[in-house]
Amino acid sequence: MSKERFQNKYRISSVRAQWWDYGWSGAYFITICTQDREHYFGEIQNNKMVLSKVGIIADLLWYQIPIHHKNIELGDFVVMPNHIHGILIIDKQLNNNVNIANDANYTNDVETGHALSLPATSPSSTSPLLSTVKSQNPGSQRFQNIGKNTISSIVGSYKSAVTKHANRLGYPHQWQKLFYDNIIRDNNQYQRISDYIVSNPENWAKDKFKTEDK
Repeated sequence: MSKERFQNKYRISSVRAQWWDYGWSGAYFITICTQDREHYFGEIQNNKMVLSKVGIIADLLWYQIPIHHKNIELGDFVVMPNHIHGILIIDKQLNNNVNIANDANYTNDVETGHALSLPATSPSSTSPLLSTVKSQNPGSQRFQNIGKNTISSIVGSYKSAVTKHANRLGYPHQWQKLFYDNIIRDNNQYQRISDYIVSNPENWAKDKFKTEDK
């Protein structure tokens, strides 16, 4: 999805709030790390990511997400040695035809919920949206009822699929239990995050997720 198309389409003024339902339309910056930051996915060589066999699986299955989940578009994405970064866009106006239940190459099993997101400013207390949904408190239910087309279910399905295929082929791999999400609030933030994702391999030396290969 282009940055221009994003502009003003998913303008959201808050991140990680109990009143926010993670199945609503919006753009989300997702980070998923491997367990203990192990370098399962490959290594950075000459500022470029060289994927391992598990890294290839993680890469390919991410791009299959819109096939298996309704109303999903993908922004920029990168596989790093011990984590992935990607943008997921839920657009309820899309009419994707998918069939998850009978697909042997993917799974919609949900294995985790969210980790806490990065902080951001809160919306105005006079916001009609806030007034309507605050009392419903949908975010508090995300662990009890994750749902079939929420960020939790989409990421959980992706993680499970990568693990399933890696185990089937005998490749060592384990995800960290939780993941990080951040609602993208406007076009400027979308551009900054996209640039960060694309330039991640060349900035590996100063990446906060960097560890030495074990």
